[in-house]
Amino acid sequence: MKQSKQHRPAAKSGQGKPAVRGPHQVRIIGGQWKRTPLPVLDAEGLRPTPDRVRETVFNWLTHLLDGNWEQLACLDLFAGSGALGFEAASRGARRVVMVEQSGPAVRQLEANRDKLKADAIAIVRGDALAAVRSAAQREPGAFGLAFIDPPYHQGWLEKVLPACETLLAPSGLVYAEAEFPLDGEDAPAWMASWEVLRSDKAGMVFYHLLQRKSAAQIQA
Repeated sequence: MKQSKQHRPAAKSGQGKPAVRGPHQVRIIGGQWKRTPLPVLDAEGLRPTPDRVRETVFNWLTHLLDGNWEQLACLDLFAGSGALGFEAASRGARRVVMVEQSGPAVRQLEANRDKLKADAIAIVRGDALAAVRSAAQREPGAFGLAFIDPPYHQGWLEKVLPACETLLAPSGLVYAEAEFPLDGEDAPAWMASWEVLRSDKAGMVFYHLLQRKSAAQIQA
């Protein structure tokens, strides 16, 4: 769970700077870097998706993709620790673009990428919404998978998902975390064009795999 990585005030030290407490670690679950620990900046609001959740999600993805990671281009928005993007690269994704706003987090992502010699990973510092809109204009249909794990209570999913419709290939997938379920009777109206393929809950976090509905499904 990465509850907040963008536009959320950080805890302050006595000098008025964000409180940074030193690194902790995230463990890659599978692929060529399986069991490799990576340092993660221990900053306020930076919480990697837990190992158990990542294991479940990547089992879902491997099944749906029939293990064909080598052809996949991924976009990891609100990347934070990069746990999701590094996991995809470890399993052979041909391209992973990580987008993160925080300067210290970006520097840690770059250090981890260099440590692994992960040439398939590109790291972009910037606003996630601007990045996804720009990518949708430049490279429509270029990505097969987008990870969206945004800060809560700021309406990010509602803003970002429409741009993903253009960004993704026709059969593209979205992994989304939220503080509420995206399916069922209480699903938000802005989910109307998306189908929830898989979903589960860990603690207070709801996580989902989404795919765009066909025109026939939407009309029905």
